[in-house]
Amino acid sequence: MQILKLLSITLLFIAVPLALIGTNTRILINSPFLYEYGFDKYEIAAKTGIERKDLLHASEQITEYFSNREELLELKVPVNGIRRNIYSEREVLHMKDVKNLVVGLYRFQEVSIAYIVIFSTLILVITRGKFVGKLAKYFLMSGILTLTIIVITGLLSAISFESVFLMFHLISFSNDLWQLDPSRHYLIAMFPQNFFFDATVAIAIATIFEALLLTLLSSYSVRLWLGKRFASIQYSVKTLLSSKNL
Repeated sequence: MQILKLLSITLLFIAVPLALIGTNTRILINSPFLYEYGFDKYEIAAKTGIERKDLLHASEQITEYFSNREELLELKVPVNGIRRNIYSEREVLHMKDVKNLVVGLYRFQEVSIAYIVIFSTLILVITRGKFVGKLAKYFLMSGILTLTIIVITGLLSAISFESVFLMFHLISFSNDLWQLDPSRHYLIAMFPQNFFFDATVAIAIATIFEALLLTLLSSYSVRLWLGKRFASIQYSVKTLLSSKNL
């Protein structure tokens, strides 16, 4: 029973960071603003010969690809006035790997949120609300863990984002299809490394804000719970002393 309790709490500590980071990443991947910002900031239209509106249409096709059942991405856009499939076989196969990664992230995010909801509901129902303080303490610890992960990742990225980016690819992919040349491959030309750095910063900022909010709310709930427990103990002691005096 003790092992089951420890396992369920550990899974909560894992689920909270996954839920926050996964949700923010999912929102950003599907946000048109991310692509508009990146394409404009890094002058992708001028560098690729693809008009801005066609770049945005291409980004819509990519985000749709992550959610549909198509195995391979067929991305056709006008380049210098000629409409064609701009990704080579190598790029298409890499996008297949990227899709598997993104879909996996989506599933982890959904499972994490479901676990948090089910865990919290079961605890509150089984204990009839008496476990609120400890539940808040677990969320407090989960929030602190999330902040720690983001801070460590942020420091490493600030020191050398290129190294972090390289390590991410080495861990995430079992092949070298991600090694592309921006002078020959449109995928890397459309989405340079700095594009992903900006996206990482946005995810980190959103996650820090949410983790801080979770930590503050949980801390308040814990203090409130401890205050009630202390008041209850004081009342019990006073009652006991009064009965003895009688």
